[in-house]
Parts: sequence; structure tokens; C-alpha cells
Amino acid sequence: MKTILLIEDNQGIRENTAEILEMVGYKVQTAENGKIGVEKSLINKPDLVICDVMMPILDGYGVLQIFNTNPKLSNVPFIFLTAKTDRNEFRKGMDLGADDYITKPFEESELLSAIESRLKRVSHLKANQEEEASMPINSNHVSEKPSKKGNLQRILSERKIHTVKKKQYIYMEGDNPTRLFYIKSGQVKTVRANADGKEFITGIYNGGDFLGYTALFDSCYYIDSAVALVNSELIYIPRTEFEQLLLTDHEMSEMFVKLLAYQVEEREQQLLVMAYNSLRRRVADTLLRLQNLDSDKVIQLSRDDLAAMVGTATESLIRTLSEFKLDGLIEMSTSGGIHILHPDKLRRAHW
Repeated sequence: MKTILLIEDNQGIRENTAEILEMVGYKVQTAENGKIGVEKSLINKPDLVICDVMMPILDGYGVLQIFNTNPKLSNVPFIFLTAKTDRNEFRKGMDLGADDYITKPFEESELLSAIESRLKRVSHLKANQEEEASMPINSNHVSEKPSKKGNLQRILSERKIHTVKKKQYIYMEGDNPTRLFYIKSGQVKTVRANADGKEFITGIYNGGDFLGYTALFDSCYYIDSAVALVNSELIYIPRTEFEQLLLTDHEMSEMFVKLLAYQVEEREQQLLVMAYNSLRRRVADTLLRLQNLDSDKVIQLSRDDLAAMVGTATESLIRTLSEFKLDGLIEMSTSGGIHILHPDKLRRAHW
């Protein structure tokens, strides 16, 4: 059972939030100010902290600074709660290293989704570290997929890892491409917008995927924008290095040609589905495609983003998901995740 430390000076919010967290299976410690919260953390290290910003004695920023400077606590996920919506306050919190920033009043699902996401990320990182630690020193094992080795693997290992915050743009439509992006961890969407500003998601990319290579091949401007769906880690490969790699490494050239071919096929299939299939069929196909991308088999996309992939209004998507749930084809968690219960039935269904 995961332990969550809730630091909140408002008694009502503290008690109500603690009750919700306990109902979904978390062990909860509470503190009415930052000083008490730090003291409790030093005695019993929590798996995650939810902390108000404005508090007496020691505010949330002070708590986070203490966590950052204490080796025992520095890796604990930290989520701020605040009634302030000022962008400068948000920026200050994220610059200090907060993992998320939730404004009051908040939806229960929003908080639970943030907690689940942070705990899952820590679990994945821990598993990767244990796997690497168990490898022999002289092992030829590489953590990437078999096709990402040799010269490319060397380039990736030598490059700095850049942290991209949730909702931050990686590149924008119309920009001139100057580099190839490799997603070490996280999730990124590519989107195009019409004249009215309505978004359509053209792709979802996860850890281990490359991004932005189409524009490099075409020597043209980006035709869509790339935005981080969650806090992500990216490696940048300058255009000149990428071009040199393609000229000198036949295996890499072949791999990127296959990626381009797959992308074209995927886009054509997406257009075909949107042109001729019913809304229910389009939603079903999109869910099945996303499940194949998600190794955990749980789809974690906002309803707005999912609707943008399907090409429909958010209200219509939610109604269709509710119908699938009533039919026993999917289940939806309190955090907003979607789990397909019967992929074959969803795939074979006729609407």
C-alpha cells in the first residue's frame, strides 16, 4: 500500500481529501503545516507528497526546497495544491522541481490521475534501475530496441537528456526543422489546427519513439505541432548528425524508411476510418490502436485529446464511451484511464 503525505492547513480540505485517498486504497498521513509535514517525512518517508502552497510557519515552496536538498527525500514525487492560478506562481513551483501543480477547487479525478501517473513513473524508473544494476559489467545488452544500436546508440548515449514539462511545445507548425527528437520517456502528441483553432491529433508517440524525422526528410517546415502530454525526457540529435548517420549507416537508413512507410500507412488508415466509419466504430478503432501503443494496456488520455484523435466533439466521445462501458466492453477508472476488457469483441463489433 502506497503512503501519501497530505500537507494542507485548511482542515476541511485536508480531511475530505484524506478520506478520498483512503477510499481508493492509499495510506494517508496528514500535516497542518509544512514544518510538521517535513518532520513526519523524515520519520516515515512517503511515496508521494501533496502539499498546499500558502501555509503558516513553512510554506509549500519551503517544503519542496527541503525535500530537494535532503538525499533521503529528493526523489519523492511532489504535487502542489493551490488556489492561485497566476502563471508566475505556477512557473515558480515547476522551476523548483514540482512534479505537478493542481489548482483549487479541483476534481477528484484530476488529483487521482496525477497521483497515479507520478507513482507509475517512479515504479517504471525503479524497475529500469534494478534491471540495469543486474546486468554484467561487460554485457552487450542495450536498453533500446534491437534496431537502435551501433552509431545511433552511441549518439544517444552521448547526448544530454532534456526535460519537457507537460503541455510544453517541442516544436510548432511552420517551424524550420533543425533536429531529430528521441523520446527517452514520456508521451508526446502531434496536432494540427484548423482556421477556427480546433485541434486534430495526428499522432501519439511514447518512450522509444523518434519524432520530427518527416520534416527532416522533406526539407520543409513542420506541418504539425508537437506537445508533451506528460512530463517527458527527450534527446535532441542535430540535423547534420542525423543526415550523416543516414549516409554512413545502412541499417539506420532502412529503419527510418520503414518508419516513414508505417507513418504513411497509419495516416491513410486514419483518414479512411474518419471518412467512412460511424462514430462508434471510429472510437473503437482509436481505442484499439492506442492500446497497442500502451504497454500497460491502460489508455491515459484526456477526453479532449481522445476526441481530437477521433475527430469529434468531446461530448459525443463521452457519450460513446459510456455506451461501451454499459456494453461491458471497457472500464474506466476514477483517474480517467480506459481499460479495454474485450478487445476481440470491440474489434469484431458491427455498428
